[in-house]
Amino acid sequence: MENLGSVPWPPEPIRTERLVLRGPEARDRAAFIDLLASPEVNAYVGGPRPRDELERNTPEVPQQWPGSFVADLDGELIGHVLLRRTTGTGRPAAVGKADLGYLFLPRAWGLGYAAEACSAALAWLEGIFPGEPVMLTTRTANLASMRLAAKLGFTEVERYQDWGAEQWLGRRSPVTPAA
Repeated sequence: MENLGSVPWPPEPIRTERLVLRGPEARDRAAFIDLLASPEVNAYVGGPRPRDELERNTPEVPQQWPGSFVADLDGELIGHVLLRRTTGTGRPAAVGKADLGYLFLPRAWGLGYAAEACSAALAWLEGIFPGEPVMLTTRTANLASMRLAAKLGFTEVERYQDWGAEQWLGRRSPVTPAA
């Protein structure tokens, strides 16, 4: 994966009903480490990373690049939404297209925050790259992520085996205004 390229970054904070999407800041470092070290959060994405390694290697302002949004609830990071471009090492149907990824702390699960944050990030992307489709990959065993993909308008492109499990690749076609 690579970043989206030379887009204005960070954007003005994006306000939703309950959240603020913004670029990462130094105050988010501890929460990013919690997110990446959490066994629950990373159960379907390769497992948690060792906390001591994260403490040593996480920069003062983590995950700072175009398309990297903090989902902020009342001034605290509860999740991370990523919009990146799929490189040539990805699935052929996804190469060169924007890709949506997300991780949320367990305390934020089941409350609609991921849908709210991802919808806002996708709307931002549509404003930057009008008409561009977006891809999303998740494990089919991750039922919550499969439900979120459907809620966000992603439809199945293919299923395949990778990382020892069945993966699902979905595509969200651009929204076209009614005539």
